[in-house]
Amino acid sequence: MKKILFYMFLLLSSAGIWSGCTKKNNYPGGEVSSIIAITDVRIIYKGEDVKLDAKNMFGAHQIVGTVISDHSGGNMPAGLLVVQNNRRTRLRGISIPLGAIAASYAPGDSVMIDVAGGVLKKVDGILEITGIAASAVTKVSSGNALIGQRVTTGAIVANPGNYESTLVTVVKGGFDPLPAPTDQYTGDKVVNDGFGTVTLHTETAATFADKTLPLNANFTGVIFNTTNQDSSKVPQLRMRSINDVRELPFEVMPMIISGFYADPPGTDANYEYVQLLATRDIDFAAENFTLVTTNNAGASTPSGFPTKGWATGDLRTYKLEITSGKVSKGTYFYVGGTGKKIAGSASTSISSSNWVKALNYSTTNSPNFSTAIPATFGTKTSNLLANSGNASGIAVFAGTNITETSRPVDVIFVTSGGSIYDPGAKVGYTITNTDFYDLKDPITLVDQPFYRQGTNTLFFPYPAAANYAMLGGVYNQAVGKWTAVRTLVNLPLTNAAILTDIEGTGATKLK
Repeated sequence: MKKILFYMFLLLSSAGIWSGCTKKNNYPGGEVSSIIAITDVRIIYKGEDVKLDAKNMFGAHQIVGTVISDHSGGNMPAGLLVVQNNRRTRLRGISIPLGAIAASYAPGDSVMIDVAGGVLKKVDGILEITGIAASAVTKVSSGNALIGQRVTTGAIVANPGNYESTLVTVVKGGFDPLPAPTDQYTGDKVVNDGFGTVTLHTETAATFADKTLPLNANFTGVIFNTTNQDSSKVPQLRMRSINDVRELPFEVMPMIISGFYADPPGTDANYEYVQLLATRDIDFAAENFTLVTTNNAGASTPSGFPTKGWATGDLRTYKLEITSGKVSKGTYFYVGGTGKKIAGSASTSISSSNWVKALNYSTTNSPNFSTAIPATFGTKTSNLLANSGNASGIAVFAGTNITETSRPVDVIFVTSGGSIYDPGAKVGYTITNTDFYDLKDPITLVDQPFYRQGTNTLFFPYPAAANYAMLGGVYNQAVGKWTAVRTLVNLPLTNAAILTDIEGTGATKLK
């Protein structure tokens, strides 16, 4: 009997301990949220209709979001209320068919929607929550700021589900083919932003259907997906009104940085060079230009942020003035060391190509160098172009008087490290409008004239050792825009390589 009582005591004690642990691991007073993120709603759909309930929504029954649909322009799918929210760092949207009342909601309205009992299903390729009564939607406030996102057409096509029912802006888009002066929005038009293409759809009844097409613009709108015959998603961009297009002025770049050789076999001194492509005929004796390189290695002086930008000089920037020679539209030309070899000292000579500036940068200070002013252009160096490490760059300027405010006609950067841009003092390396950079934020229109400021964060990787960096792209000089942005291709070069290896297939071309 004593043994039985002892074991019963142990059993009761264990139960008490277990109960105590259970209470300790449950947060006292915790409640399941009634709100579920749109991103979590979307992943509930697995290819078949599904009714939303507390079980599959983890105890929730509501979504909150900001309205992005605008039916005033007549270009939204009829009866759809489109909302988006940004939760768990993911901006996602969803469409809800409400009928005619959907048009009573305006962009910027904040709404709370009870979606329990609704059915998540695909309708004409669009994921919708159907069966929601108008009374289930409560407007909380109006006039809220809309979250805009700059998205490339390539990203939209690669992940159409991520952008469906969200507000996006496609930057520096043009139509393919180029529109005639009388061409209008109505119907399906192909927009190219240099990263790919997407269809811009305009209903015949849209208020802007008869407006003529711009040559170069930012296009804002809502992404909807249609379904192809093979069940694949085909994204479609729908502007809501004519206010969703911002026509961009364009200026044709006189020349394009189309490649560079930063790390030839053997010594780099006097054998590095930059390849450029002329977009028009230029006589450099009558119209001067300047190519400037920057090397921001830790040992490069002066240290710290480049308060004088491209004019910092010493070992940070080096200047090569182009004041003689001629180039013809659509031809390649070269700036660099006097070695003029395609791949280092032991390789094929390319001195017969069009060298508009050759300077032995390893023994010669660049123009305007002054020993009395340490930061002036630019101390002789064995590395005109960096091989690795912190950010390096190449910029071309009109004229020869380069200051911290000079704006280049083309510019590229390789990687991003080092003291490049100081947001407090607003000093750094200036950029211009290119395939990678924008002088104004495309969404907010805030000025951003420097690399690493605002959205100007794109860069090329460092090419592999002894590889020529071919910057393949397609530039349409008629409208001053890229139909295929530049991408860096590592091109191994042997001593026997010839000029057509770097000017042939894969090189930047004009359209």
